Amino acid sequence: MSHVHRLSREGIDPELSRPAPEKVISGDPVHTTWNLEERGTLYAGLWHSTVGEWRITYTEWEYVHILEGVSVLTDAEGHQTLLQAGDSFVIRPGFVGTWRVLEPTLKDYVILV
Repeated sequence: MSHVHRLSREGIDPELSRPAPEKVISGDPVHTTWNLEERGTLYAGLWHSTVGEWRITYTEWEYVHILEGVSVLTDAEGHQTLLQAGDSFVIRPGFVGTWRVLEPTLKDYVILV
């Protein structure tokens, strides 16, 4: 087994999901996730969402790099962060707000629970 693994969707069966109906604010966002690494409390892979907005609450730490699309994170106080292709960021545990996808968004991620 190699200790280096390229992030790719090839050969990975995607998981399809939607936010819980009570969390959806607008649209009908569909999430496609390619989980490439699951080791205890560490997860890594690729995630895609169609247009829509939903409420989020983070209990985990997540590193994100936006590969395609445009989204906006809005925290509970109303501060907005524009996320677009090329952006990297960290979402820390305790973040409460909304995720709005303006253009279908593809990100790679590393989550530590």
